Formats: sequence, structure tokens, C-alpha cells
Amino acid sequence: MTPAAPTLPAATRTTPYLRLLIATQFAFNIGFYAVLPYLATHLGTGLGMAGWLVGLVLGLRTFSQQGLFVVGGALTDRYGPRPVVLVGCALRIAGFGWLALAGSTATVIGAVVLIGFAAALFSPAVESETARESVRYERDTGTPRAQVLAVFSAAGQAGAFIGPLLGSLLLLLGAGFRAACLAGALVFAGVLAGHARLMPRRAPVTRTAESRGSVREVFGNRPFLVLCLAYSSYLIAYNQLYLSLPAEVERATGAQTALGWLFALSSLLVVCAQLPLTRWAAHRLAPRTALVTGLGTVAAGFAAVPLTPGGPAGLLPGATLVVLLTLGQMLLVPAARGLVPELVDDRRLGLATGALSSVSGLAVLGGSAATGALLQAPGPVRWAALAAVPLAGAALALGLPVGRNGKRERCDGVEVGVETPPIPPGGRTP
Repeated sequence: MTPAAPTLPAATRTTPYLRLLIATQFAFNIGFYAVLPYLATHLGTGLGMAGWLVGLVLGLRTFSQQGLFVVGGALTDRYGPRPVVLVGCALRIAGFGWLALAGSTATVIGAVVLIGFAAALFSPAVESETARESVRYERDTGTPRAQVLAVFSAAGQAGAFIGPLLGSLLLLLGAGFRAACLAGALVFAGVLAGHARLMPRRAPVTRTAESRGSVREVFGNRPFLVLCLAYSSYLIAYNQLYLSLPAEVERATGAQTALGWLFALSSLLVVCAQLPLTRWAAHRLAPRTALVTGLGTVAAGFAAVPLTPGGPAGLLPGATLVVLLTLGQMLLVPAARGLVPELVDDRRLGLATGALSSVSGLAVLGGSAATGALLQAPGPVRWAALAAVPLAGAALALGLPVGRNGKRERCDGVEVGVETPPIPPGGRTP
């Protein structure tokens, strides 16, 4: 008898430390998304900034976060996750408080850079600890690590869904953008207090030459770089939710009013389907297979847009893209994160986790200009070119080790996982 997919509460009955990390991701996104969706309007309408300056401020926030993940990861490896998380929380509280009071261009830029850098410290520490603990939990209980990482992703999406609602509620009540910033700061104050009390201490690592060689070791790891490139193709594709999807919605309906509903559809899909889908995939697909299948599903979403009839209000092509892209994301993200501990030394896990995000962020920065130019191309050409990006990533991913629990082998000098038979329906369950 095939076991039923777990509910979110059942799936989170892991270890207290993993529950802390999962709850952290949930709270992190509530605080972040209570503010971010309303930042551009506040800068343009509230502070009267020109459009180009609003774009510059938002770009600086993204760069100070995504581009500096590798710094947070390296600091996590050097000092352990606890101090990095605590400092990141404190800086995020200060950044939100500063943004609430900022009234000039210089102070706004300082606040958003501080907010971004705080996440560059906080997120790699939490994500690398989650990956490390999921491997340990897999070894102790037999529960596939992808299942734990899926709970982590679903918790983040739930926070991303609730956060904008909190911000909207505050704005509707007349509290304004400043109140949303202070609410975000309050959320992070709670996260800071929880980690100060519950996060275990780890002795600092005192390495000199070894620390200096860690960057060369990670970036000289060919399988890991292949994973970074494959993952980058996904993020370039995912970025089209903010670039090509709005253009498609406006083309189909004459306005972007329905865009929010499509974003809500994406978040709800992850919250509702991430756990059962990952549990199914973890028992039947090797991580490499899940990664390749996910990228292929994302590519199918782009290819389907010119082939899907307009449907009600012309939104069916856009909705098809959102559904397939989200399904692909749910397959490939836990698989990619689960492969990182297979490809790098455990002592370099923080650096590698940060590098995965930083390399992908730089690829998105470069790829956005190219994909933006496609907006002027004929529809079939544009969507075919966009589909080719994740397909190229899938082809690259075929060169990765399959990755799995248990057995290990050497690949290009790096110890990696090899596939063990999946658990059949009706077989052992965690």
C-alpha cells in the first residue's frame, strides 16, 4: 500500500534544530515580503524618486544580497553559523528601522544595502545548516534529505505568501510604509531572540592557509561548477516571472492587473504541492534525475506559451507557464540543494551554498539583458529562445553524479554520492 503524502505538520516532526531552521525561513520571508513589494511605490510615490533611481536602488539591494552570499557562506565556515545568523538578524533590524526613517536618496541607499547585506550573512548560514542537518537526519532515520529541504522551501513560500498580506493590511489600515518596515524589524527581533536562545554554539575554526585555499577548492571543483551553471539556467528562467510574464499578461489582457493572481497561484502551488511531490520524487528519482526533469518541465512551460489557446481573458498561456515553471522549481530546487553536500567537503558547505547563489545571481544579472532584448522578438522566437535556456541547463546536469543516500564514490577527485535503488511503493517509509 502506497503511503500517503505527509501534511506540513507531519513532515516537520524532525529534530528541534531542523524545526528552528524551518521556522526561521518562514519568519524570514514574512518579515522580508511585508516590506519589499511596496518599496518601489514608496520610493517613487512617497519620496518622489525618478524611475531610473528606483531601479538603481532595487538593483543595489539585489546585488548587496545575492552577489555577497559567498561572503556570508565563507564567514559561516570560518566562525560557525550562530554568530553569522545573529549579526545578520541585528543588521536586518537596523536596516528596516533605518528604511522606515530614511527620507533622502543617500539614506535610502544605505538602508537597502544594509538590508541586503544582512540577508547575505543570514541566508547562507541558515541554508547551509539546513543542508548539513538534512544529511545528518537522512543518515540517522533514512528520510531523504530532499524531503526535509522541501519542507524548508515550502515554509519559505508560505512566508512569502503571508508577508505581502501583512504589509497590505498595514497599508489598508492607514499605518503606512513606515509601519510595514517596523513590523518587519519586529519579526526579525523575534528571530534574533529565538536563535540567541536555541541555536547551538560551535567552536570557531582556526585555519589560515587552509582557509585561504577554500575558495580555490570550491571554485576548482568541476562538478560543483556544473551544478552552479545548471542552477543558473533555472534562475534565469525563473526571473522571467518578473520580465516576460508581465509582458505576456499585458499583451493578452491589456493590463497587468491579473499578474498578482498568477503570483499567488505560484505560491499556493508550492505551499500545497511541494511536500507530496518531493516525497514522491525522493523515493523514485535520483537527485540528478529530479534536477534534469525539473529543468525540462520549466522549458516545457516556455514552449507551451505560443501553443496554448488564449482561454478565459487570455490568461491561459501565462497560467500554463506559471504552473509548469513552478512544478519544475519544486522538483529541481530540493534536488540541487541536496546535491551540494555530495559535491563539496562538509567544511566548505557554507561557502559552497553562498557560491551557488552568487554565481547564479551574476548569471541572472548578465542573462537579464539578453532575455530583455527578446521582448521585441516575435512571440514564437522569444519563447523558443527562453525554453532553450533551461534545456541547456538540463544537458549540463546530465554530466553530474546521480547523487543519492548511502554509497559514495570518487568523481574528479571529489567524493560524491551514487544512486541506490529507490524505495518501491509499499516499501519502507521514513
